[in-house]
Amino acid sequence: MLGAVDIGGTKIAVGLVDDDGRLVAHQETPVCVEQGFSEAMGRVSAMLRSQIEQTSAKLMGIGIGCTGPIDPFTGRLEDVNTLPGWEGSDPVRMLSSNFDVSVAMENDADAAALAEAHWGSGKGKARFACITVGTGIGSALILDGALYRGADHSHPEFGHHILDPGGPLCTCGAYGCWEAMASGPALEARARKLASAEIPREALSAMGVCEFARKGEPWAVEAVQREGRLLGMGLANIITLFMPDLIALGGSVMKSADLLMTPIHEVIRTNCRLVPFEKCEVVRAHLGAEVGLLGAAQVWRHRFDFHEEGK
Repeated sequence: MLGAVDIGGTKIAVGLVDDDGRLVAHQETPVCVEQGFSEAMGRVSAMLRSQIEQTSAKLMGIGIGCTGPIDPFTGRLEDVNTLPGWEGSDPVRMLSSNFDVSVAMENDADAAALAEAHWGSGKGKARFACITVGTGIGSALILDGALYRGADHSHPEFGHHILDPGGPLCTCGAYGCWEAMASGPALEARARKLASAEIPREALSAMGVCEFARKGEPWAVEAVQREGRLLGMGLANIITLFMPDLIALGGSVMKSADLLMTPIHEVIRTNCRLVPFEKCEVVRAHLGAEVGLLGAAQVWRHRFDFHEEGK
């Protein structure tokens, strides 16, 4: 068994994953960032020990997927805006010490892509991109089974390429990023401008807006169609630049893929005429809610199978 830890901005999931990619144990806990890093890792360790005892598992190692930015090779967290006060903390070192096994960590988008490439939609694809659309837009590129890394092992941030320099300010400091224009919060902001005042603001989550669109509400249909076109613009740029074999779309917004895929494909057809875009499949990711923990487990396999420390 491999231990799997998925550290997000609001919750931490912990589980055990077997060789066939089955999640055999699973627990979650709030991050409670104000209680500090050490306290959170204490809860993680306690949950993992309990799972090992309950399943009589032999632990090979532990993989971690963590909201970024992180340094995958030192094991330290950088300035993660959802984890204030945790900068410089080292979950790799702490869990390795607690369990006396090797531990590897990657950005959570890279972890999800590794899982989809090994067990999901990207299996068997030489050039595979995974895009996660939720609170933000995460991205990862896998070439011949290995994560693509930029200079100094940097993580490519497709979510922060510019669609409209006159667009809204992004948390990264730029204006009109793909994330600022097409993430879940961006869809919600657009819907709040279009919806009538009688509709409760709490009903205008990204999922709620999509439900209104399914019922034919004109303002919601407009917001969702715009969301699909903006997602399509970003994907068209990726296809033109990289021409992957397949792009998998995951995350909470893509639970409404039935509403979004048509405008996505229309924009790709219009914008990608200089490359054989029809040879790039654009599909919904297969692994669903388990992708975070399956990805964390695959982080460990990828690191120690590929010996990437020297790359």
